Amino acid sequence: MSTGWQPSSAEAPAEAARPATAVRGGAGFVFGHAFAVAMALAGGVLGIVGAAIGELRAGGFILLPILGAPIIEEMLKPTGVYILLARWPRLLRGRLHIASLSALAGLSFGVIEALVYIFVYVPDAPDWFVTYRLTLPLAFHAFASFIVGLGISPALLAWAKDGAPFPKSSMRFYVTAIALHAAFNLVATILVFAGYFDVD
Repeated sequence: MSTGWQPSSAEAPAEAARPATAVRGGAGFVFGHAFAVAMALAGGVLGIVGAAIGELRAGGFILLPILGAPIIEEMLKPTGVYILLARWPRLLRGRLHIASLSALAGLSFGVIEALVYIFVYVPDAPDWFVTYRLTLPLAFHAFASFIVGLGISPALLAWAKDGAPFPKSSMRFYVTAIALHAAFNLVATILVFAGYFDVD
């Protein structure tokens, strides 16, 4: 069973007018691939800005770290992949490619988040905290974004552009990633209150 998809015939005329980044083979392929990776990484940066704004606007919500943040972050981390899907869909070479790019977006999101924790929130943190922030949360952000990426498809774009029903497969992947993220945050919160994450 194929895990990929191709633009429909209805998309073909519009695709013919796309820039050289969509050209198959040779330098066009290399540039297109590099451009897709750059967009995914940049999207992670845009995602963390959007998530920060959304979380600030929800200030005071007691369940924000456990439930609110996972919803906001998992929806926004693949921002660059959404842009690729809307503007340069031929650069997306199937479901696993989209999921991999989404994982890169999650990784870039996680790196920025880790640096904020290390240099802003806990500037004098012990070595173990720095090691923790630069390992497990980064891997988890990439993993959760990979799951979200499995649900990013033209059907999701049709929902955003034309008001089509939200695709059920996309919903399953989003809910799974959000649930895992919420569980991760819940465990971390419990460990903090239990004194296991003492950074003084």
